[in-house]
Amino acid sequence: MTELSDLELIHPLKLFDIAKNEKRFLYASAPMVRYSKLAFRQTVYAYGTDLCWTPMILAKEFNRNRFARDSDFTISTNGPQPPTIVQFGANVPQELARASSLVAPFSNGVDLNCGCPQSWACAETLGAALMEKRELVRDMVVETREQLRRDGWAVDKEKDINNPKGRSVSVKIRVHKDLRKTIDFIATVLGPERDRHIDWLTIHPRTRSTPSSTPINLEALEILTSTFGTRVPILLSGDVFALNALPFTSPLLTTRPTITTTTTPPRDITSCSSEHPRHNQPPTSLPNLPHVSGLMSARAILCNPALYAGHSTCPWSAVEAFLNNAVRCPLPFKLVLHHLSEMCGPGMGADKSALLTKPERAAMMACGNMLDLIDFLDGRRGVRRGIFTL
Repeated sequence: MTELSDLELIHPLKLFDIAKNEKRFLYASAPMVRYSKLAFRQTVYAYGTDLCWTPMILAKEFNRNRFARDSDFTISTNGPQPPTIVQFGANVPQELARASSLVAPFSNGVDLNCGCPQSWACAETLGAALMEKRELVRDMVVETREQLRRDGWAVDKEKDINNPKGRSVSVKIRVHKDLRKTIDFIATVLGPERDRHIDWLTIHPRTRSTPSSTPINLEALEILTSTFGTRVPILLSGDVFALNALPFTSPLLTTRPTITTTTTPPRDITSCSSEHPRHNQPPTSLPNLPHVSGLMSARAILCNPALYAGHSTCPWSAVEAFLNNAVRCPLPFKLVLHHLSEMCGPGMGADKSALLTKPERAAMMACGNMLDLIDFLDGRRGVRRGIFTL
């Protein structure tokens, strides 16, 4: 078994460089409550995801409770350890710095959540509530970087891109109704021209109150990326449903050929989130955003872990990979079922074919244990027995 000290952790900015040299976006899997666990991260990593996020972890509880540390952050010491960013929810500089110090030996970097719109988080001055606290956010990332430097980690951004002890500090944000406030926020958090405070920035171009059914604000994204995109790499989070149907154009948009993944005729083209309305617009109406460096997917990659590999829908091989990973990196059984209900149903892209029909998914959800679940899926696959080799 690999020792923790032997983990090879590449600097995330090097991954950005690799993607840029390949003339493509960096591909990221979003922080999703409950879902961005190790087994899922390993699955998406096997299908082309460059950088994975953990679910948001509350820094204060993580610092004080070993049970929180055991349950909230799991790594692999025997098998693929995907490049992983640990996302924290915090509102005190010292809490974020201490939590970051704890995970630095086992992760590629840390990220501060300034985008979660849930009411409980905002009531605790976490998540999107921090968009009104730009000086506090600046102080948190500065204190975190200084703590990691004191611990011996290399945190000088591009200067340490090839350093095996290189670690990143980043922030994920939403936007304000008044975009001038967002510009002020980013300028404050980003800091000096010659020595910025963060390695990169993830922008979800919706406000705290904008529902996910509303298209992202492309005008805001265009302004923000043109203003800051030459200073810092920017990831787009939101409406990344399919690589061949993004709501904008880019010099990095060299999408892989679409791979039809179902082996049966398309089924169950009902009831899922509707295709993004912008995808029906003619290509000439799409803005060009040359300063977006990467894409972050949440809902779409939950349905289709092979999204970045060019698959139009989730392939059976991804189901097999997830089950193998879930056995080796155990998840609560109900969570495994929920993952599979998403993966076996219609996805978020234009292709609404599904691995299982709605009645079949209902039958799958009635399985009482892992053995029954594997037998059920093995039978529905219909190609050969024993497909799930655990």
